[in-house]
Amino acid sequence: MKLNTIKSAPGSTSVRKRVGRGIGSGWGKTCARGHKGQKSRSGGFHKVGFEGGQMPLQRRLPKVGFSSRVGRVSSEVRLSELNAVGSDVIDIEALKASNIVTKNTLFVKVMLSGSIDKKINLKGIKVSKGAREAIEAAGGKIED
Repeated sequence: MKLNTIKSAPGSTSVRKRVGRGIGSGWGKTCARGHKGQKSRSGGFHKVGFEGGQMPLQRRLPKVGFSSRVGRVSSEVRLSELNAVGSDVIDIEALKASNIVTKNTLFVKVMLSGSIDKKINLKGIKVSKGAREAIEAAGGKIED
């Protein structure tokens, strides 16, 4: 193999179209742009999504959806789920250890759903008004 024999694979490259070089070339006069119109002019362009003045598709469709960044790291826990936690002192790490919340959870709030039948101590966890009353009625404490 010699350097002067190296060629690109057949069909991988095509010859550049040289426009505006007379009628004999096949690309003379209008240079393959057709007659008249915005696309035939120099500098004639339009925005992406432009539909000739018709209301574009991205403006015809409604805006939908929102994903809260805080919601990705927040969790709600039912009062009845706290019965499954082994320790008496419950914090976010204890909830992660017992697989009640995911490992990327940073904020937890206990909601009143179900009942609690043991005395617990909550540390660094938010509590709804109804859940606070139920925990205190069971003899538990909430430390903020």
